[in-house]
Amino acid sequence: MRDRLNVSLPVAMISQIGDLAARRKVTRSAVVEAAVASLLSPDSAAKSEAALTRRLDRLTRQMQRQERDLMIALETHALFIRFWLGQMPPLPAEAQAAANALGQERFARFLDTLGRRLSQGRSFRDDIPLDIPAMRQTPPTPGTETSSS
Repeated sequence: MRDRLNVSLPVAMISQIGDLAARRKVTRSAVVEAAVASLLSPDSAAKSEAALTRRLDRLTRQMQRQERDLMIALETHALFIRFWLGQMPPLPAEAQAAANALGQERFARFLDTLGRRLSQGRSFRDDIPLDIPAMRQTPPTPGTETSSS
């Protein structure tokens, strides 16, 4: 059994209801009925909570990836500095100018290389496997090498 209910809605909303009804090829009454049923449904809150939980899970995974990437960047930087400081002998005063010039040239090449990699969409992160502990658990088979290039 059906009963009639007259409601007053803003003109813009009635237009949107009409557009949706036309796209779905149903009556405006069917669109309004579905909207009201959704609002009155007891599982509406559960659906909203599930959607929110999915979004939070996605954000959590994104934050974990960012944390991992930052950890890799910091560790890489620290290892490079430790290696560089351990390998570089002190320079005599007369060699300082030549070393500075060479350093400037190398840095310019580094920036060029970095710019090329970034413009190609490549990053150091792409060279690192997502699951490093899993790699450590699997011993390499004899005759095969694991290299990242």
